[in-house]
Amino acid sequence: MTRPPPARVAPARGPRPAAAVAAVRSRVPWPSAVAAALVTGYVTVFVVAMVHTSYDTWGALLILPMLMAVGTPILARIAAANPERDVFRLLMLAMTAKLFCAFPRYLMAFVLYGGAADAKMYHQKGTELAAYLDQADLLAGVHYDLGMKVAGTGFVIIVTGVVYAITGPSLIGGFLVFSWLGFWGLLLFWRALQIAFPEADTRKYAKLVFFLPSLLFWPSSIGKDAWMMFCLGLTTYGTARLLDRRFGAFACIALGSVGTAMVRPHVTALAGAGLMVAYVLRERPRQASALGPLRTILTAVVLGAMAVLMLQQVSTFFGTDGTGGDAVNQVLSETSRRTSQGNSMISATAPEDAAPKFSLNPAGLPVAVVSVLFRPFPFEASNIQNLIQSVECFALLVMFIRGWPRLRRLPRLFVQRSYIAFTAVYTLLFCWAFSTINNMGILSRERVQVLPLVLVLLVVPAASTVARGTAERRPPPVWRVAPGQWGGGRRPPEAHRVHAGGPEAGEASALRPPPRTPGLPPTRVPSQSPAQSRSPTAGQSPAQSKSPTAGQSPTQSPSQGGSTAP
Repeated sequence: MTRPPPARVAPARGPRPAAAVAAVRSRVPWPSAVAAALVTGYVTVFVVAMVHTSYDTWGALLILPMLMAVGTPILARIAAANPERDVFRLLMLAMTAKLFCAFPRYLMAFVLYGGAADAKMYHQKGTELAAYLDQADLLAGVHYDLGMKVAGTGFVIIVTGVVYAITGPSLIGGFLVFSWLGFWGLLLFWRALQIAFPEADTRKYAKLVFFLPSLLFWPSSIGKDAWMMFCLGLTTYGTARLLDRRFGAFACIALGSVGTAMVRPHVTALAGAGLMVAYVLRERPRQASALGPLRTILTAVVLGAMAVLMLQQVSTFFGTDGTGGDAVNQVLSETSRRTSQGNSMISATAPEDAAPKFSLNPAGLPVAVVSVLFRPFPFEASNIQNLIQSVECFALLVMFIRGWPRLRRLPRLFVQRSYIAFTAVYTLLFCWAFSTINNMGILSRERVQVLPLVLVLLVVPAASTVARGTAERRPPPVWRVAPGQWGGGRRPPEAHRVHAGGPEAGEASALRPPPRTPGLPPTRVPSQSPAQSRSPTAGQSPAQSKSPTAGQSPTQSPSQGGSTAP
């Protein structure tokens, strides 16, 4: 009898590749590993840059994380007070994108143009001023000769010197700091819309204002553009607080107006005109106090005085006599003459030395709006920079055409929402004044001073229920929140209904357990609706009140077949 051959034993196999990979992934903390790799790589690049380059270059690697460290907790605070979801992630992405746009802006100025940019002069003068500030006795007074008047270019030199006195004279680092300032200006524009016009699509506006290529790129260098973006945002934010009757409005308006007036006072005058119109059309409170008329008169006097000062500053800045129509025509004609040079010139009909006459006729306003907001057209591009800019202008034009149903409501919103009045007046006056610029490159850079308010027109609500005093307005998020609310999201719908006093409010309050008195056992509340519960009548003791028996469910009424105790 032969024995059967022994059964083969299969060799032991290791874990499957997929299971092994899953086991490794579960054991390795990948977020921490990626963060450690990024930090290690950044430190390595930083050390190599310190060995092979000067502080003018490697200082940017030190300034960049400092700016992120300062801005992150502020953005976390703002996001915690915002009702929208994922606001912190959006703001962090916007700040990161804005800071990194300083590098291509630097390459354009010092590689593509070979240093033929105003940033080079600001860097040199700012470095000299920073060296003086480091050695001077500030308590004894500062006596430094800029070689020019303070208003305009001289003020930007002072700002650059103060920045370099804090961070050290680093050219790329200066680009990062000014780009960082421009980001906070965009943030203030977004906050202003949330406060003064919460019915608008503020989330769409945030994506537009934070990631529009022109707003990312141009205000990201040492110069007037980033500073103007920050100060205009501060002025707009103060205007929104004034229209919504919030504390601190005049401080923001004053600081922002002074900042813009020291660089470009004519833009300050345009913003002041929009503010005056918006304040006149501001919605009056339903319950006016006794001091309401007096407060309105004082505010109008203050705004009027500010407008007169701005007009005088404009006249002094441009060296004109008076503030009438002849002075305005002289300023605008001189602007057209100065910008009629270079390869990006719009019209070459006038001689280079001639100052063309500018017409104050408002009939040309539609052409001025199209010229300032949507040019250059693709067929007008003379180089690759203008071609890229024309793509953005064409996309913006398409957005306005598609948003025509919303734009048709602007005349009504002009009266109903004073912030729309401020936006429209400033935009029209800006287009009217800057239509004299005869160079596409200069126009593309100057246009960023109006784009944040132009984008407001694209996010107006499409519903026709926005009426004065009748529309249900979302409460705008506050600037600061109480401790313990960091990271809080939206409230659940039930909380909104209870807070609004809807049909569920009574049931929710009835089902809520009563407060517990210290030293006494907790009170047991039966789970029955208020309509089905019976309270003792007057003259009846609580012991005589009817309650469900053991054989009756708590939610069953006596009429449904249950018995009650005597």
